[in-house]
Amino acid sequence: MSFRAVYPSASKFKYIAQTLVKIADEIPFTANENGLFVKTLSPDKTTMISLTIPSLAFDEFECPEETTFIVSSDELNKTARRGSRNDMVELVLEKENRRLRMSFIDKKLGYKRTFYVQLKEGVIEKLPEPKLKLPAVVRMISDDFKNLVKDAKIVGDEIEFIATREKLEARTVTPQKEYYNIMRLDKPLISLIVEESEVASTYGIDLLEITLKAVAASETVTLEFGSSMPMKVTFEVPGGGSLVYWVAPRAQA
Repeated sequence: MSFRAVYPSASKFKYIAQTLVKIADEIPFTANENGLFVKTLSPDKTTMISLTIPSLAFDEFECPEETTFIVSSDELNKTARRGSRNDMVELVLEKENRRLRMSFIDKKLGYKRTFYVQLKEGVIEKLPEPKLKLPAVVRMISDDFKNLVKDAKIVGDEIEFIATREKLEARTVTPQKEYYNIMRLDKPLISLIVEESEVASTYGIDLLEITLKAVAASETVTLEFGSSMPMKVTFEVPGGGSLVYWVAPRAQA
């Protein structure tokens, strides 16, 4: 056994799995003494996701040496959905059998249900984290971000974010309809830091919508962006982890 871990909340793990399935068909995991990690690109390279679950976030964690494995995102998601709010989830890598063992353990009764997800062949590409200085940093309640994206989707297929030191404006404008959402500190923003007089960039709603599955796993979200630069969308995962999306901007005519 090269890797074994017990995550305390099967329902939270389910939401994490749902975010991964939206990005890629195969999920490359890396496990080492520090925790469990995923970093992968969408097929069209418009979105990168970086998942970090530190070892301290698990009730039990064993990984004597670094190991990597790849699973089908669809199979992982379908299996993770079988977990309930009363369950812990145990992950055991069985490399000799080419499979990941996932067991849901009822916290009160100790009852265990076990599934096996077959490993996929492949080489895990080491993706560097983008090194960008993003001048606008905004933190808000995750549900407020979800509502913003859902509102804008009714009007069009992209959102322009305009940040100043006093406010964040999100707007979607089409020939038929327009949508505006102006947010200020405490109304409802938790924090707003803008290092330039104005920062503006536009992103596809379809890409931002992919991030929304993470809302169920995190109370807050941090948005970082610069003019015509990628947006970094960060959700905090229980136990000190994080789920980070890098979303490419839309080119403006």
